[in-house]
Amino acid sequence: MSHLFTGTGVALFTPFNDWGQVDYTSLSQLVNFLIQNQSQALIVNGTTGESSTLTKDEKEKILKTVVDLADSKVKVIANVGTNNTAQSIENAKAAQALGADGLLLITPYYNKTNQRGLIKHYESILGEVDLPAILYDVPGRTGMRIELATLEELSHHPQIIGLKDATGDLDFFKQAKERVQDTFSFYSGNDGNIQSYYQLGGHGVISVLANVLPSDFQQVYDQPEGNYQALFDLVEALNVDVNPIPIKALAHHLNLAQNKLRLPLVELGPKEEIELIKAYQRYHEGVQS
Repeated sequence: MSHLFTGTGVALFTPFNDWGQVDYTSLSQLVNFLIQNQSQALIVNGTTGESSTLTKDEKEKILKTVVDLADSKVKVIANVGTNNTAQSIENAKAAQALGADGLLLITPYYNKTNQRGLIKHYESILGEVDLPAILYDVPGRTGMRIELATLEELSHHPQIIGLKDATGDLDFFKQAKERVQDTFSFYSGNDGNIQSYYQLGGHGVISVLANVLPSDFQQVYDQPEGNYQALFDLVEALNVDVNPIPIKALAHHLNLAQNKLRLPLVELGPKEEIELIKAYQRYHEGVQS
């Protein structure tokens, strides 16, 4: 199977209105903006999308909205993985029925598992659907890793076509590339390392900051030898708080959505927001000059 996408995938944030409801008008505007500005894939209901505080009905309506707007122009990938295999299976079935192009499958978190359990978890989910899947390794949030030998074994599964690698471990990436077939896709899950990732043979990114700068991120993929220090300075500024708190503040500044989150997430503090907006303005002025 060829790569599901190459270049810039966007980990969509979920807009909320003043009453805490999903703002489907802003969601539609965001999706159209991303499609028109070189996004190659839209990743729905992930960490950036505050999936932990979305209801089942909301997740399905969000996915259906994005699938309809994408209209096959870009790939739509649904995050369906949880730490409950049975629930993940139900999520995967729903995503397939709603027209997703692929699945994102995080490793189990909190209860975690061992590597044998991880393999069985993924095989059980994919045994119930026909969609391709990207595995998601983010130990900073889950407390576990996909080990090299496990990844090599899973890469032979006909539906497992790639990895979202949010380990930040470029040595792991280099070793992993040597142990899987060329058609297996590697997507960085860290906005700050994409230039190195591409130079080492990575196929794309699943990005947070690309919610507001999709074309800028696609340029890094298209021209990985360029000087992007200003962009990475802005990426660093986004680390001022837990994702997606900063990206929502920035999106609000750019009139893409309200700056509303669901508890336990809260809005960025006033001082931090001022500094983040200043960082964006410095970047924007540099690009314009």
